[in-house]
Amino acid sequence: MSKKILIIEDDHTIAELEKDFLEIENFAVHIASDGKAGLEAVRNEKYDLILLDLMLPSISGFEICKQIRKESNIPILMVSAKYEDMDKVRGFGLGADDFIVKPFSPTELVARVKAHLARYQRLIQHPASEEIQIRGLLINPSSRQVFTDGKEVELTTKEFDLLTFLATHPNQVFSKEQLFEKIWGLDALGDNATVTVHIKKIRKKIEKETNDPQYILTVLGAGYRFKG
Repeated sequence: MSKKILIIEDDHTIAELEKDFLEIENFAVHIASDGKAGLEAVRNEKYDLILLDLMLPSISGFEICKQIRKESNIPILMVSAKYEDMDKVRGFGLGADDFIVKPFSPTELVARVKAHLARYQRLIQHPASEEIQIRGLLINPSSRQVFTDGKEVELTTKEFDLLTFLATHPNQVFSKEQLFEKIWGLDALGDNATVTVHIKKIRKKIEKETNDPQYILTVLGAGYRFKG
């Protein structure tokens, strides 16, 4: 059965271009031309991935992402003509899985869609089960819950995946490039600043002092290391 993709995009030309290239790859594609229609589509149909424009009539892409994340962990790829770090930080903070800047290569778009679908499929088919306990931090891969000193903290999909990967490889140093490839699965297609954004967000949620982290340490010139 073809994977179903929802495009929420008010620019007809861009939406049709995305649709054409995805249909060539045998995806079933539906287009919603504004925020309200997009949110209604998500609530009325089951989709495998969402391509979400930020600047939409009626409801912004940020608000749609926030609403979807209350109910589902399906991949959300934000698409925007703006390239501002604050937009990326906000998008990732709300649970977006990727950020694609217009104009983009259709080939790159398809590659990212396939990578996120494959990663999500592996996640739901082969969930880890063993709890990870490191000092005051508890990670439950089965329920995808994280607790610090007994208090639950909410992480986005990619924040959880990144934290779990580092925690299951304690005292190993990983570069931003390695982490991007492991978590996003996109190799050179990615923006490695994404890793930095996610590490900062995770630290705010699990560290008592972000300036003196006890779990995820920065190794200057090399990357990051989880202190076991």
